Amino acid sequence: MSEQYRIERDSMGEVKVPVRALYGAQTQRAMDNVAISGISMPEGFIRSLGLIKAAAAKANAQLGMLENDMADAIYAAALGIGDGEHLEHFPVDVFQTGSGTSTNMNVNEVIATLASEQLGYPVHPIDHVNCSQSSNDVIPTAIHVSANLALENELLPALHRLGVVISVREDELAGQIKTGRTHLMDALPISFAQELSGWRSQLVLAEQRIIDTRQRLCQLAQGGTAIGTGVNAAPNFGALFAWQLSGITGQVFTPAENLFAAISSQDTAVELSGQLKTLAVALIKIANDLRWMNSGPLSGLGEINIKALQPGSTIMPGKVNPVVPEAVAMAAVQVIGNDTAVAVAGQSGNFQLNVMLPVIAYNLLQSITLLANSCTALAETAIADFVVNPEISKENLAKNPILVTALNREIGYNKAAEIANRAYQQRRPILDVAKEMTDLDQAYLARLLDPKNLV
Repeated sequence: MSEQYRIERDSMGEVKVPVRALYGAQTQRAMDNVAISGISMPEGFIRSLGLIKAAAAKANAQLGMLENDMADAIYAAALGIGDGEHLEHFPVDVFQTGSGTSTNMNVNEVIATLASEQLGYPVHPIDHVNCSQSSNDVIPTAIHVSANLALENELLPALHRLGVVISVREDELAGQIKTGRTHLMDALPISFAQELSGWRSQLVLAEQRIIDTRQRLCQLAQGGTAIGTGVNAAPNFGALFAWQLSGITGQVFTPAENLFAAISSQDTAVELSGQLKTLAVALIKIANDLRWMNSGPLSGLGEINIKALQPGSTIMPGKVNPVVPEAVAMAAVQVIGNDTAVAVAGQSGNFQLNVMLPVIAYNLLQSITLLANSCTALAETAIADFVVNPEISKENLAKNPILVTALNREIGYNKAAEIANRAYQQRRPILDVAKEMTDLDQAYLARLLDPKNLV
């Protein structure tokens, strides 16, 4: 059956819109004119716009800019979008007008349709739903709100969970000692707990950086309207809006200290993206450590066994690969790429408006989701249940020539190097060679070279 259409009108004339669509003319124009990727704006971003429109309706009612009945209808429709309803009616491509006006109008039109149905008379998408607002302050506000909520609900809980899992494994593996490595070469002994504590500390610092950035993320552009002067909005609209939004979301939002900067720049988004990139780098380090320790099972390090999840080869029977660490590393690489996109987009604040807002929103939210899911995957399917192979670690430690470092103060660096080289060349335990090449008592040597005394 052919699609049925209705005729919608905007300031540029008539447009054919699918009869079942909740959106109107401006959304349809955006779909017709700009179809670059087929990727629509993230769900979290659309839902945040619903919350923003709900808060704006309440603030406008307080200021007498909207009748209470109309404000209530807009509020109800907008909250529905904030709850994830009608998501199929937000098809606008990420790669659109740089202000995100098409997405703002998409949301305005859907809310206007829903509110009109409730009231039984027309609600205008601009005059009513967009009252006291501009796309130029709505979209920057939505970037901050959606990112803040995604951090609160997705990334920070997952990051905390990963840290807890690592902490538990530290306690479990406190007595297990292995060969440390620098430059991928044998180094002094280290306990598994100490190695994992390094991972955990990286994650704690990453969390602290993100939390610090959230202070600025909670400062909003709303109230600045087109360029920061606040034309067509009451002077206290931004403050009332922030208060209403705080009540709806449970987060504390405030107007930006300088609305001109909040609209013309995206420095806080760039800052947050950088913090996300730092976390991505930490996850790559952790993932690669796991891959190396798990390597083998016969010709690699073989210090641990990560749980086998799926066959690893279509030609080599029995081969199993470290799927989760590899997937996490790839996700982290994507986050690093996203950060570059956000940084380039962030410098596109020409005079009074940044004109790459949608791509900043898309990349920022994708990075948060990728990192949240990566933290969960690492915690639950790679770190929580990997098994240590203590025999391999003990054997490697016994033959580790770098243990001779403990003898430096007794025999000097050069003599210790001679012992290490001979032990390595002859593939013999360092204790046996040290007994032959020094006058030190065997019991004293054994105590000096005991890995437990070196960690």
